Amino acid sequence: MLLMGELLYSGKVKQVWSTDDPEIIEFRYTNQISVFDQVIPSLIPRKGESLNRASCHWFGLIEEEGICKTHVIEMNAPDRVLARRFDVIREPGSIPKDAENFFVPLEVICRHYLAGTAWRRYQRGDVTPEHFGFDQGEVLQEGVRLPEPFLEVSTKFEKFDRNLGREEALTISNLDPEELDAILEIVLEVDSVIDRETSKRGLIHVDGKKEFALGPGREPVLIDSFGTLDEDRWWDAESYEDGEIVQLSKEAVRKHYIETGHHAALYEARQSNSLEPPIPALPDDIIASTAELYASMFQRLTGEAL
Repeated sequence: MLLMGELLYSGKVKQVWSTDDPEIIEFRYTNQISVFDQVIPSLIPRKGESLNRASCHWFGLIEEEGICKTHVIEMNAPDRVLARRFDVIREPGSIPKDAENFFVPLEVICRHYLAGTAWRRYQRGDVTPEHFGFDQGEVLQEGVRLPEPFLEVSTKFEKFDRNLGREEALTISNLDPEELDAILEIVLEVDSVIDRETSKRGLIHVDGKKEFALGPGREPVLIDSFGTLDEDRWWDAESYEDGEIVQLSKEAVRKHYIETGHHAALYEARQSNSLEPPIPALPDDIIASTAELYASMFQRLTGEAL
């Protein structure tokens, strides 16, 4: 039996706690920040509150519009939210076909522009222009809008996220093809709402990730968090129209570690299965600018003040 307030799971930036109801859990958002699957030894003031309130804003909007069910019950503090609990079945391919109320071990990434890891994969020659829907041989520039929203699926069963082909995604999750397609369609509908709302406030929604459970009757339920600076990438629309990409997400923090050489060393270590270099702390000026970014972006994402 779970105890009230027992820590069940501690992730890179948020924790999951039990409550006095075994069917309800509490998410607590910390001020930690992570990049490249490493937690930075620096705290960003009020970051947890910004993430929690922004995510709850989007969950509420998605439920209001009737797109799908969500796991949110109530935001019970600025940096906490009560949510429905779902079973986690960790063995790949072992989820029963008739199981209900379980976490789907897949992450869905929807890309609208060529940026981030997608751009770096293209630069390395790992993917071709046709992969993203462009004509064969077309030379792509960073930041170009993709012809259509581009969906990718990665696994949650491994230490690092790994992109999956459709058949492997179905094998790992044991979903029926129609169930996976229903989830992908929901992601497109959710991103359509995000784009509609944030474009009013001068933002471009570049890409983002979503996670799901299957509830009663194996109906898709949107879970975890989304539409924030941690799960999604944002650019300033006016600057983009002028030919400049202004990052409004933690991509700026990623860029710091790329420029200092940490990312290259980390990538090399992972490729060679050697010991990873620890990630250094952030300079004070980047901590301050990142805290300001999370506060100002909360207002641009939701129309509310932090």
